[in-house]
Amino acid sequence: MSEQQQPLDDLQHIKRMMERSSRFISLSGFSGIAAGLCALAGAFVANKKIHCWVKGDCTMEALIDMGGIVLLNDLLWIATVTFISAFISAFFFTWLRSKKNNIPMWGSATIRLFWNTAIPLMAGAIFLIRMIQLGEYELVAPGCLIFYGLALVNASKYTLGEIRFLGYGQLTLGIMNLWSIGYGLWFWAMGFGILHIIYGIMMWYKYERQISTSAK
Repeated sequence: MSEQQQPLDDLQHIKRMMERSSRFISLSGFSGIAAGLCALAGAFVANKKIHCWVKGDCTMEALIDMGGIVLLNDLLWIATVTFISAFISAFFFTWLRSKKNNIPMWGSATIRLFWNTAIPLMAGAIFLIRMIQLGEYELVAPGCLIFYGLALVNASKYTLGEIRFLGYGQLTLGIMNLWSIGYGLWFWAMGFGILHIIYGIMMWYKYERQISTSAK
């Protein structure tokens, strides 16, 4: 190694160390893919449930349904199970990458990432709960996308910078959905499902593919 190359390598090493201390860089591309697949599965089940209720095929449920309360409860349960499944799968793949790269998963960067993601999401949750109480169900899907997009953009300062583009995509779909009432489930599937899968594949290709190839 030449004498000129040594200072450059030292600077790059210092830069990587500073990045690890200020940013959570262990997000795995497989986390995005897994979350997207869970969202698509949830959207599929929800679509079947809505189709069943609208077409009147669910006769027993239709008899006891008052103003769509049974359908709403079913959709809320589907959304809850989908969220928990996506969170667990994303957490698992992120934990695997942290362990593989020998990077602590918990630290100051993780705490900053958590709070900058949680605050917009909690505000969005309160807003959407109030919308449901007022019967404004058509605003739930675009609201989910918009507040989630804001959370991703806000959190991008403390993790991989590319995540802000995923946030921009969610925001764009959410705003479009505001003028496409009645197609919320499709926008929900595109945002939480397809965009997550595309993002996960791109992140795997950019950050993890080379490491996997070199390991062989």
